[in-house]
Amino acid sequence: MGLRVLRAAALLLLLLLQNGTGAAVTHLRVSANFECRATADSTLSRPRCHRPSRPGPPLPPPALALSRARLCLPSQPCQPCLRVRLALAAAELGGVRGLQLNFLELGSNRAGWLQVWRQGHGAPGSSPWQVQFDCFPAESGRQVLVTLHTIPDRGLAISRSHLVTDKLPGPVFTHAWVPEMRSIEVWVPEGPALMVRLCHQLALECEELPRPFHRQVLVPGGHRILLPYEFLVPCLCIEASYSHHDSKRSKRCPFRDQPAIYGPELWSSVRFHDYSASSKDQMAMVLSASCPLHPRATLCWREAAAETAPCHDIPNSTVSEEEQTYTLDKVDVHPQLCFRFSLGNSSHVECPHRPETAWNVSVSVRGLQLRLRLTSSVPASFSATLCQRRGGQCEPEAPLYTVTRPEGSAPGELALLLPVQVLGSCVLVWRSDVHFSRKQLLCPDVSRRHFGLLGLALALGLVVTMLLLNCRGAWRPDNGAPGGRPVLLLYSPDSEEHLGLVCALAERLRAGLGCDVRLDLWEAGGVGRVGALPWLYAQRGRVGRQRGTVLLLWSRGSTRLFRRWRVGVAGGNPGDAHDIFGAAMACLHGELGSAGRGGGGWVLAYFSRLCSPRDVPRPLRPLPTYRLPRQLPGLLGALRGSPPAPRRCRQGRAGGLLHRLLEAGAGEGSPPPRPPGEAIGT
Repeated sequence: MGLRVLRAAALLLLLLLQNGTGAAVTHLRVSANFECRATADSTLSRPRCHRPSRPGPPLPPPALALSRARLCLPSQPCQPCLRVRLALAAAELGGVRGLQLNFLELGSNRAGWLQVWRQGHGAPGSSPWQVQFDCFPAESGRQVLVTLHTIPDRGLAISRSHLVTDKLPGPVFTHAWVPEMRSIEVWVPEGPALMVRLCHQLALECEELPRPFHRQVLVPGGHRILLPYEFLVPCLCIEASYSHHDSKRSKRCPFRDQPAIYGPELWSSVRFHDYSASSKDQMAMVLSASCPLHPRATLCWREAAAETAPCHDIPNSTVSEEEQTYTLDKVDVHPQLCFRFSLGNSSHVECPHRPETAWNVSVSVRGLQLRLRLTSSVPASFSATLCQRRGGQCEPEAPLYTVTRPEGSAPGELALLLPVQVLGSCVLVWRSDVHFSRKQLLCPDVSRRHFGLLGLALALGLVVTMLLLNCRGAWRPDNGAPGGRPVLLLYSPDSEEHLGLVCALAERLRAGLGCDVRLDLWEAGGVGRVGALPWLYAQRGRVGRQRGTVLLLWSRGSTRLFRRWRVGVAGGNPGDAHDIFGAAMACLHGELGSAGRGGGGWVLAYFSRLCSPRDVPRPLRPLPTYRLPRQLPGLLGALRGSPPAPRRCRQGRAGGLLHRLLEAGAGEGSPPPRPPGEAIGT
């Protein structure tokens, strides 16, 4: 067993010496398998001669082997040198006391000699002589001739020559990619051990991988190892070196020209730092990558927020880049207006990381008009145009409508009214003061599912008008003052259907009954000027002083917002400064408590198509509640501050029309009006 280990070690050393990749020679020395001493001429300092405890692998005699080595004497620069190994059979050395090596550097004619003398009887007569000399200094690029003689001369002469170069052969290894283990397998052939690692090749150096993937492993010859990597990138390299100091290194970067292999993981290795700012109308991103990448960047518009949604290229939108910083000015920053980075055949879409936008728009239907509500946190100009859907496109139609929030103005709401000429028209809205902006397409659905709701709103307006005409005398205010008591109309902006009915009812109350209706949609300028909450509190105070009514129009969306408001109150979270509905709930909650659950001045109503009695929360059920449109006469009486209208007003043509409307539109039962304080549902 020990003999096999010794032979394996000897073979490793032999390969090491033959390839000239051993450790640097720091002093001239002679190694022999017998006791010896060495002498040399003046061109060589006297080398030391010793018998190593672990000799190298033997050469078959007769042999004279030359190889390149590196001589690094103290206080002198390293230089190439010639290593000599020889083997002679003992049968040919009868009476021989020593050996002589003669050196001749061709071209410079520099010569030298070395004598190795055997002392004692350390070498058995049957064992060949094994000698190694480290080493004869030579000039790089020179041919050196070496001749071997015996002392005394027995007629044996062996000559060899070798070209000495300054370039050492690098470590040899093979590798294989193991994708299922996200690793690279490195195999070191039989021979010296190698230090092996993975690294990222930068401009001047190969940088170590981040932890825990940084590993530098000493791999013995004839063994292999798996080196894991984090990402498969083009600059991922394998570097090998010998274990001694200042060893030559071998490096391979097998994926540099393989985009089909590294493409899927390239963008995962890049960190995108988003510095886009709506206040500056600028998109900006900085790339941090393992490899020195400089991809091309353009803009694209993503159809939806999902990462898998298509992103459509925007023409003439090339982004400027400097030291992996990409910036583009005059842009309407939006989470779906993104950078598309391209490198070779690979691309990646990266969108701004902040979900908020500088402006928002909503659309509602008011008769034969589309009403756009624009809110903007930055000074900007907005354009809108009607369009008709044909195929997969929406073709714009003239004219173009524009509204501007000037520089220096306070953030608020802007409004645009667009006439609907064709049922089913859509509207395109965009910022027109920048070079690149999203075009938002809004299509209020009044053609199918909402057509009955639009008809319900129009019929509601007709019913209210007829009721007012038939009962005008009975509904006239007692003091004869025009306009009667004020009505503050509050609602939850949870759906376009609800908003359409809210606006229709408000318009009928104002135009037909002459009520002083206070609606935030009609006072956008005032709300934007003083703020949502101050406006609400001012209107509530005015209505209270004039003995008016707060009309709360409820829906299923109102129920969800009410629950969210209660959770926020229980958690001690401050309300949103722009949430009129939440502030209204806080105001009502306080008044219900102070009024002993009477809720004086508050009335609740809901549209039967959008809500049911069970959707009204328990804390609000003490309020007078009316179901529309069936209990509209009772609601009008409550707004007037008197009992419901005379019976003759409810049994005329308007009452019949109201009954038929309920049968055709609502299709529901008709529970009787509920007096204040009675709870329905669970």
